[in-house]
Amino acid sequence: MAIIIDSHQHFWDPDKGDYGWLSGPFAPIRRVFAPNDLRPALQGNGVAGTVLVQTWNDLGETWDFIRTAAATDLVAGVVGWVDLTDPEVGQVLAELKAAPEGRWLVGIRHLIHEEADPNWLLRDDVRRGLRAVADAGLVYDLVPKPPHLPAVLRTVADFPDLRFVLDHIAKPDIKGGGFEPWAALMRGFAIHRDHVWCKLSGMITEADWEHWSPDDLKPYVAEALRIFGVDRCMFGTDWPVCLVAGSYGQVVRALRSCLEHLTEAERDQIFGRSAIEAYRLPALYD
Repeated sequence: MAIIIDSHQHFWDPDKGDYGWLSGPFAPIRRVFAPNDLRPALQGNGVAGTVLVQTWNDLGETWDFIRTAAATDLVAGVVGWVDLTDPEVGQVLAELKAAPEGRWLVGIRHLIHEEADPNWLLRDDVRRGLRAVADAGLVYDLVPKPPHLPAVLRTVADFPDLRFVLDHIAKPDIKGGGFEPWAALMRGFAIHRDHVWCKLSGMITEADWEHWSPDDLKPYVAEALRIFGVDRCMFGTDWPVCLVAGSYGQVVRALRSCLEHLTEAERDQIFGRSAIEAYRLPALYD
């Protein structure tokens, strides 16, 4: 049986981080989420492991996450945070990788969609940090919204030796029917698919939380497949964020519905192999 990897999930304790967004409609998920909370969902859906992704811009969380990965049998890799603008970012990355748990660090992410400047990635100090990520052999996860995509496209063009993973298909406005503006920008990735992967994740929270169906997601998934190809697309749930709009199992079933026209080998690639290859997951990569 093919290995299934959830390429995007989180843990958090809202009292120990900057989680002001866990209010209003997100208030139902303002609680601690830890490995034992996720385990039943993984077991119930045949998921062998996950990529644990940063939730706020804090180096301490990165250390906590790689230690969590080392201490559990759930996490296959960690996408953490470092300050890309720190002149010593290369040394910080070296210290993380040299730690006993450092093998679990597979990527870095910054919440660029929360930056007021849509061109944040193009700053000289940020680009120096991206060079350090490339030199460390790590992936850089991109979490833009459509207004950030021009800067993202220029960045992936300027760093052909850095592996990039685009989170949540760049967060299109699925509820508002924002397909065409999103797709027009996304098509720019087609010439960069040799070093850019796309997560088919985070979609139900961009749709109508109360009334979405797999049919709402299918045009976006189909376009992502046309742009990136099966070998550069990967499954992710965005748990526990997804819980405001649906269960873990609903996310899995929705993506399976979107991919039902593919061959079994192609579905296996998206549900597992792509994440293993992109992140070079230490326990699974060969």
